[in-house]
Amino acid sequence: MRLLVRFQLVGLARHVGTAFVALPLMGVAVCPSAYAQEPPPRLPIVVFDLHGTLPNFPDDPPLADSRGLSQGQLPGLGIGGTAGVHVYLLKWRAVTFGIGGQMVRARAHRTPVASSGQTTILAPVTERFASIAPQLSFNFGTGDGWSYLSGGIATSTWSVVPDGASPAPSDEERLKTINYGGGARWFAKPHLAFSFDVRFYAIDPGTPSGSRPASPRTTMVVVGAGISVK
Repeated sequence: MRLLVRFQLVGLARHVGTAFVALPLMGVAVCPSAYAQEPPPRLPIVVFDLHGTLPNFPDDPPLADSRGLSQGQLPGLGIGGTAGVHVYLLKWRAVTFGIGGQMVRARAHRTPVASSGQTTILAPVTERFASIAPQLSFNFGTGDGWSYLSGGIATSTWSVVPDGASPAPSDEERLKTINYGGGARWFAKPHLAFSFDVRFYAIDPGTPSGSRPASPRTTMVVVGAGISVK
């Protein structure tokens, strides 16, 4: 009887020992699958942007002189929109390189308010800016959301025309323009994101027209926000 009990105790000890050895091994096998996390998604191949913008048109005296206007006629802040498409094909370490293009159109209008005792009524003025430019971007983040720096070189048209007047040659001239800036995109849904962009347009000086001086070299700031689709 004592011998039988002893054999049973030895067998139980062996089973318990085997269980203590097996449990850690099972844990090693199970833990990777239980705690493994999916790697963050890469940036999509193509993204489309559509933004409403607030362009800040310059209103300095040299610009007014180039159009034969008073500084008080220049509109300043306006409204506009941008549309863009970007392609992401190459990643190196933490940076994903993208190429694409962006179209921007902006407009501002101002009707000067006559001051007391003023004898001359200043004409309202409409200012427009338009450009289509390629862009190279440096992107940082994952497919769920990323920030970027981008820039490109193209030409633009910048017109400042009193209401009812015909555009001058300087209003239709294509000026070399460098755009640079940055922004971010956040994809709250699988294919739809909120995005914003802050961009600077460095515009070359124009050509003198008749007795008027050339439009000055200037930098216009455009702030935009809207949606991105991938």
